[in-house]
Amino acid sequence: MAARVAELFQENTRNLLRAGIPLRNIPAGMEGVKPVPKEKPKVNIGEVIRSYRGQRGLSQGDIERRTGLLRCYLSRVENGHTVPSLETLAKIAEAMEIALADFFPGAETPRDRDTQKMLGELSEDEIRFLSEIKKYSTTLSDGDKRLVLAMIRKMATVIPPPARKTAPRRSAY
Repeated sequence: MAARVAELFQENTRNLLRAGIPLRNIPAGMEGVKPVPKEKPKVNIGEVIRSYRGQRGLSQGDIERRTGLLRCYLSRVENGHTVPSLETLAKIAEAMEIALADFFPGAETPRDRDTQKMLGELSEDEIRFLSEIKKYSTTLSDGDKRLVLAMIRKMATVIPPPARKTAPRRSAY
């Protein structure tokens, strides 16, 4: 086993020297470890933030006021020049009133799957109608939301009047 470790160490040392990396730059304890190539992120977090911010009608200034993060920093994030830490991303998510997981595709929760299932059962007109309600409901107080819901329930239980039958028109002949 020790012989194999020594062999790997020598091989890595030769590879580093061939690559032009001086041995003094290798951190202690990392002599036998091969470098792992950095993987490019599959998500442009800045684009996702800009998209959610736009959907909610928020400006960078609104996010600045809610989080304490500078507007110029938010601009750098949205333009892909800076990647925020997870803690900063959580602040931004809270300011936009979304879940942190919403920034990452494929990070579906059981609640997300249930929502998608329900949306799949709705027609396009129903989805459009609910989207309109959602757009205006964000500014309503809890009491007003309950009142609107009560009105909708009442309207749904009222039996619609029977359709009026119209007499066939006589032709002018």
